[in-house]
Amino acid sequence: MYSTRQRQYLEAIGIDLWVRRRGPAATATLEGARDATPATQAAQPVPVVQVAQVAQAPTAAEVAAQWEALSSEVRACTRCPLHATRTQGVLGVGPRRTDWLVIGEAPGVEEDRRGEPFVGAAGQLLDAMLRAIGLDRKSNVYIANVLKSRPPNNRDPKPEEVAACLPYLLRQIALLQPKIMLAVGRIAAQNLLATDAPLGRLRGRVHHFGELQTPLVVTYHPAYLLRTPADKRKAWEDLKFARSLYQRLTEGSIDHGNRS
Repeated sequence: MYSTRQRQYLEAIGIDLWVRRRGPAATATLEGARDATPATQAAQPVPVVQVAQVAQAPTAAEVAAQWEALSSEVRACTRCPLHATRTQGVLGVGPRRTDWLVIGEAPGVEEDRRGEPFVGAAGQLLDAMLRAIGLDRKSNVYIANVLKSRPPNNRDPKPEEVAACLPYLLRQIALLQPKIMLAVGRIAAQNLLATDAPLGRLRGRVHHFGELQTPLVVTYHPAYLLRTPADKRKAWEDLKFARSLYQRLTEGSIDHGNRS
């Protein structure tokens, strides 16, 4: 059974809900009806509703259409006042079905100009960090931000701005179907995990995000590391932790505990 939130989540990305048949001529009883009735009641019909066939996986063309629709919505978005000061909405970059999803805070000046997250010096450092564990933004990792529009003067996002943008990110996650998420920076981590805990307390453990409970690891934002290079070693430990977790996930052994 799907929860109300799950149904809303699936409907938001255009996925129909289907019920599996139990046999060639099977039907699904209305909620609350029993699967079997006593022999003395056999003549009494049980209310039924005919169910549809099991849904087919979306085709590549259908997935591409969903991505294009999402991209168009982000470009035209007016859900919060940030649309009035941005140059363009910044959706993300990378393959549109991948195991790794990296999430930052919001576009900066250069990202707003170019329409791509994590460019400039911070983006170059992020690319180097990802390459260190065998990842590349063009081939096997998708990079996005919590906010799709740049806040003026690069200020912290407001709660209402995050609330307006989060549905876009949820749709990205549903389309990407990542095995692991990497939150870079305090703002991204706190908003994704709905907490005000400091970054130091969020690092070094496996969190889980959303209805699918996607494993999530937290590390420093590359812009912070440019200002505080002494913490690059800690960031490297986080990346190794994430890589190790991913390896366990792909092997079918999920670690829900702290880093050893």
